[in-house]
Amino acid sequence: MRIAIQKYTSAISFLFSENLNLVAGLCILIPIFFLGFIGPYVFPLKGIEFASYPRDLPPSPKHLLGTDTTGRDLFTVLLLSIRQSLLIGLIAGTIGTTIGTALGLIAGCKGGIVDSIIRSVTDVFLIIPTWPLLVILSAYLERLTIPALATLLAVFSWPGIARGVRSQALSLRERAFVKLAKLSGENSLEIVFKEIFPNILPYVGTLFGLSMTGAMLAEVGLEIIGLGPSEANTLGLMIYWAIYYNALVKRMWWWIFPPVICLVAIFVGIQLLNAGLDRLYNPRLRR
Repeated sequence: MRIAIQKYTSAISFLFSENLNLVAGLCILIPIFFLGFIGPYVFPLKGIEFASYPRDLPPSPKHLLGTDTTGRDLFTVLLLSIRQSLLIGLIAGTIGTTIGTALGLIAGCKGGIVDSIIRSVTDVFLIIPTWPLLVILSAYLERLTIPALATLLAVFSWPGIARGVRSQALSLRERAFVKLAKLSGENSLEIVFKEIFPNILPYVGTLFGLSMTGAMLAEVGLEIIGLGPSEANTLGLMIYWAIYYNALVKRMWWWIFPPVICLVAIFVGIQLLNAGLDRLYNPRLRR
């Protein structure tokens, strides 16, 4: 048992020492996820209501990120905003990736008329101008909540995923190991879930990361123009209020920079994590 544990530990240490992208991505994302999902339980949440404290206070031991023009503690607002923005990205990325992967696998593995129908529907969604339609739908929805916005963003994120997964499935179904599985008597579902899907799982993970960052970026864009969920604190809403109250003109860097830095860190961390996972699962990128 001790020898097995030592081998397992040495393998993990070798993996992380040789894959700097993976380590860097985890080092960036783990603290952000900690602040978003565990931070509100560790740090006491206070001053989230308007006029809770004096306005425009600079950072201090009492207020780590100062206060804004509405009298709210910005560190508390940042913790809640990180959680809501990550939830939007996770929900939209999960729904969009699931739909796109399922349709891509069906189209690539079945072929024929099924492939033609799914490809035609995918092409229709791909040519739709996404951003203007999102703006129109967000403006006409009476009450836009976090789940509703995430679902709306997922509706427009699956076509690209479906096309990518379809191309991978078309390539893999002609491989020798798939033909061998057919000769051995495996049915279509077994071939999809045992032979094809495990081989495209790293690619699906990369698509999930791209879908998640795209949803978060779209949410920020909608919030900046005043069409996002106004009842929930998000990083985009923090930026909106900072612009609305002229934080840059007032030189209130503690208001505008933290949400921007968090967004950039999330995007960079996800890209580094995708690069590290690609190197982990792609034999051509290993040393």
